[in-house]
Amino acid sequence: IAQVAAGAGPAARPLSLPLFPSSYAVSRRMEPFYTGGRVSRDGTAMFCPCGTRLNVMDVGTGARLHSLEQDDQEDITAFALSPDDEILVTGSRALLLKQWNWRESKCVRTWKAVHVAPVASMAFDSTSTLLASGGCDSTIKIWDMIKQYCTHNLKGSSGVVHLVEFHPDISRLQLFSSSMDYKIRIWDLNTSKCVAALDGHFSAVTSLVFAADGNTLISVVCVLVSTDRLLLTDVWSLQSVEAAVLLPEKGDFSQLGVKKQGLHFLTAGSKGVLKIWEVATAACVYTQPVPFEPVESKEEASEHSLTQCMLVPERNEIVTVSVEHNIVLYDAQTLQLRKQLAGYNDEVLDVKFLGPGDSYIVVATNSPQLKVFELATSHCQILYGHTETVLALDVFRKGLMFVSCSKDKSIRLWRMNKGGRVVCVAQGLGHAHGVGAISCSRMKESFVVTSSQDCTIKVWSIPESLISKAKAALISSPEALHAQVTERGHDKDINSVAVSPNDKLIATGSQDRLAKLWSCSDCSLLGVFTGHKRGIWCVQFSPVDQILATSSADGTLKLWGLQDFSCLKTFEGHDASVLKVIFVSRGTQLLSSGSDGLLKLWTIKTNECVKTLDGHEDKIWGLHSNKQDDMVVTASSDSSITLWKDVTEIEQEEAQAKQEEQIMKEQELSNLLHEKRYLKALGLAISLDRPHTVLTVVKAILKESDGRKHLEENIARLRKDQKEAVLAFLVTWNTNSRNCHEAQAVIETLLKHEAPDSLLQYSGIKSAVESLLPYTERHFQRLSRLLQASMFIDFMWQNMRLHCISPVPAPTCEHLPGN
Repeated sequence: IAQVAAGAGPAARPLSLPLFPSSYAVSRRMEPFYTGGRVSRDGTAMFCPCGTRLNVMDVGTGARLHSLEQDDQEDITAFALSPDDEILVTGSRALLLKQWNWRESKCVRTWKAVHVAPVASMAFDSTSTLLASGGCDSTIKIWDMIKQYCTHNLKGSSGVVHLVEFHPDISRLQLFSSSMDYKIRIWDLNTSKCVAALDGHFSAVTSLVFAADGNTLISVVCVLVSTDRLLLTDVWSLQSVEAAVLLPEKGDFSQLGVKKQGLHFLTAGSKGVLKIWEVATAACVYTQPVPFEPVESKEEASEHSLTQCMLVPERNEIVTVSVEHNIVLYDAQTLQLRKQLAGYNDEVLDVKFLGPGDSYIVVATNSPQLKVFELATSHCQILYGHTETVLALDVFRKGLMFVSCSKDKSIRLWRMNKGGRVVCVAQGLGHAHGVGAISCSRMKESFVVTSSQDCTIKVWSIPESLISKAKAALISSPEALHAQVTERGHDKDINSVAVSPNDKLIATGSQDRLAKLWSCSDCSLLGVFTGHKRGIWCVQFSPVDQILATSSADGTLKLWGLQDFSCLKTFEGHDASVLKVIFVSRGTQLLSSGSDGLLKLWTIKTNECVKTLDGHEDKIWGLHSNKQDDMVVTASSDSSITLWKDVTEIEQEEAQAKQEEQIMKEQELSNLLHEKRYLKALGLAISLDRPHTVLTVVKAILKESDGRKHLEENIARLRKDQKEAVLAFLVTWNTNSRNCHEAQAVIETLLKHEAPDSLLQYSGIKSAVESLLPYTERHFQRLSRLLQASMFIDFMWQNMRLHCISPVPAPTCEHLPGN
């Protein structure tokens, strides 16, 4: 056993160790930015509602520029952006409408919506002067945004008015709406009456699109051509259609089978497929190829369903939104994928760095799909394959291949090609229950170890031929993996499994409070680590020592020797279960994450927790460091992913630079005092924010001949902010009787040269006066007592002098001794 364990890592560390990290700072945070509702965007920004705030996203980087936060902490129910991109209006459950200057994140105006129920839909007219709001109270209000009043109150809809649209020709003054009775109503705004109700749908109308001629209206699954009469043409799309977009007549859409003449429109629906239809023939001329198998059922589809679709002419893009809150950007002329953003990740269960230079991360969320994010652009690639929730991930040493395991009892092997595209190259089946932990071989891509709720450990061999085919991109469908060794390892669920750096040992941690060490070749048991009081969540081999680290639900971390299986160290400090632990700083430190959302950095040599990081609000399930050991990524149940950067060196450099600057300033201050340049000395001492140093300068001034006069001159020449700082300083001086004379001298100067109105404008003047009064009164009483005592001493001294000066009679013989 000792011989095998000795190969787990070098026996000694290098002589020169790098600087120990003592602090990590948040480099980037990937949080939910879209949790439902409509998405609208101009050429560069995207507006995504998320609970009580509306996020303004940068399309190029996927980063959040800023958020429009509701003061009333009520969810946003609808919003609309004017055609000129200047006015943004939001409606909330508090029955208020807010107008925003969205570029500066400022609320310009707030007014009551007049609706008796929340606003469900909003739309601007083509001139950006009229706003229509459709409410859950079955009414529609029209607002004049210039004169700021309600112009119309339209009644007659049935149920929630979930769609309102103005006719693009403002001279017609018509408003189109749809409600829960599946009818499209046309309102004449001149008379405030409903002039037509269009039937034909058997479910809610979700989209209305007008053609350029103003006479054609497309409402999802039927085309209505209106001149003097209505012509209805059914379009059978074999899917529930949620949105429609009319293609511009001037664009070149020949690659999509679109003719130069005639109207064409694009639909998005329940199967996640975009289709293009010709209006004249009601025929589908193009169906988008998708990276997943289309759903055959005619029922409502699953995670691929699209809920929104819109055309952005400024960027020549089609934007779609899926039911899982993924926002996808396509080239409008080819429908080729340009970018995909994940708006909501749900509970994040695991995360790992991936790709060349760790420029990607792969994320397992509470879904069967994996998400691969490109860190530079936030582009998200969604990987389909598993049929149930993915529970864990691990990445091979080179970073181009990784494995995943799922509740569907399977594991999958994935590979990233040079272009960043990830494909599944192999699949393994064999466990009787969900696979909860997985670990890759460390030296080369040769095997995978898994553990499951069935309490077994399996070693899966990866053939070299499979690796060669994957590198050459010769695999069209996933090949089968087979388990070479199976062993029952524990009596309860196995939560974690790890492979040693030399690929000879396997460690497992279980709910039975035990960690075990196994031989990798035949899964023979080498030893048991006993000592934790509750289940073990994570096991991890040291990269440089013959040590195993474990973390447990008992709130502790332990280090174990691989040769004698003894506990070497115990780290206590977490107040909750420790879910993950990794070695950082080349094996000299530990980083652990807990179910309370805290990260802790431990130095192994001293058993000391050198830093506690608070970056999450819930359990941190995922924790991984990059190859350069200067970045850490964490993933939590709060749906957020956080990238942490080691800022120890930066902070030390800043501290050293600050210290050097302080020394230089102190030297300069000493020179100024020596040269009696008191004004500059005062300004420099104030900039150092040192009350005692400023007091030293004041004392030096007062020691000069005509010190009071010089003090008044220097104090009067200070700036207002400097006088405010001196006022704050003298409050502290005045609390000590040794320094009260200098404090009172400065107060006297300020009262002489500053008008009362000017003093009242000083920041902190109220608290300063409240602090000065009691101590000043105490100093005055002390001086009064001293004055009284001095007068009594003077009186006694005068009497003694008079007594000594008056003649003393010579003694007579009667007073001599012996008489």
